[in-house]
Amino acid sequence: MARNFLKILKTAPPSSVFGMVVIAIYILVAFFAPLLAPYSQTEIVDAEFMPPSAEYWLGTDNLGRDMLSRIVYGARNTVGIAFFTTILAFLVGTTLGIFTSIKGGWTDQILGRLVDTLMAIPSLIFKLLLLTVFGTTIINMVLIIALVDSTRVFRLARAVSMDIVVMEFIEAARLRGDGIWRLVTREILPNAAAPLAAEFGLRFCFVFLAISALSFLGLGIQPPLADWGSMVRDNASLIAFGEFTPLIPAIAIALLTIGVNFVVDWMLHRSSGLKD
Repeated sequence: MARNFLKILKTAPPSSVFGMVVIAIYILVAFFAPLLAPYSQTEIVDAEFMPPSAEYWLGTDNLGRDMLSRIVYGARNTVGIAFFTTILAFLVGTTLGIFTSIKGGWTDQILGRLVDTLMAIPSLIFKLLLLTVFGTTIINMVLIIALVDSTRVFRLARAVSMDIVVMEFIEAARLRGDGIWRLVTREILPNAAAPLAAEFGLRFCFVFLAISALSFLGLGIQPPLADWGSMVRDNASLIAFGEFTPLIPAIAIALLTIGVNFVVDWMLHRSSGLKD
């Protein structure tokens, strides 16, 4: 398996290799944040808005906390929460999408119209509304974003599955007595894996950006936890003085988004079967 992965990796274009390196670095930083950060994410180490120095490589923020430490911990908080939120959205959306494609009939009609209704509401406004009603805890944020984004996953999973369930090998599996669980795990999921995997990468980017946007607006990850979106908001006043401090978390957000998209583009290209 490792040999096959290395063989596939050799065919990857430079852009996707760059994306995989970026993703690997972010994962390592998120896992080893307490070892890499020189200070705690909540510790006030000096006066506010101190310039970069040998002691504080990226300076301090509006409360005197070390920016480098908060950037490192932000990888754990922002990226980690976005990853688990994406997994939850995929579990809900993929399960319901495949189930409705198999069952059809009224089940498909009812769930399809419900998803169409939810998708008609602008997602950011819907998330802001629900967070205002239910509170801005991390659990509420994860559940609300997963619920809203699962509608997009549902539509893709249903569309892909509908093309598969009409195939002859599915009919043959039904004739030999395979149940729904066996049809899903042995027949549908292996044939739908490529587009679903690509959608997972894209959906992670949307969830990641949504969490950052909500935090920037004050309804996402709450203080004193480090979060890149709220770090941009807290230090935005420095832009008027020509300081680059607010750009650091913004660059961290943009770099991960670009890296993931490079990898997703390569995955879609491979699954399409097209030649370079």
